[in-house]
Amino acid sequence: MPDEPTPQRLTRGNRNFGDMERDVIYLLTDPSRLPTIWTVPDIGREMEYFDPEALIHPLVRAGLLHRTSDGFVLATPAAFHMAALVGHDV
Repeated sequence: MPDEPTPQRLTRGNRNFGDMERDVIYLLTDPSRLPTIWTVPDIGREMEYFDPEALIHPLVRAGLLHRTSDGFVLATPAAFHMAALVGHDV
């Protein structure tokens, strides 16, 4: 029987995209990091990633982040719950 191919992890450069999304959630749910509401460009600078919109958009669509009309991003209760489930202290 031939070996089945292993699924490739989506990466951006040398960084795993899923890990970067998780790190954005951790950033926005960490009460020791103020502010807990961020602009998309600030998230990009903090994550050292050139296209923060690519990180934010899927998380907004998944209901883990909320974008305000004036361009700020904050974690939803679902994001806080997810962070608690995977062991990130919130």
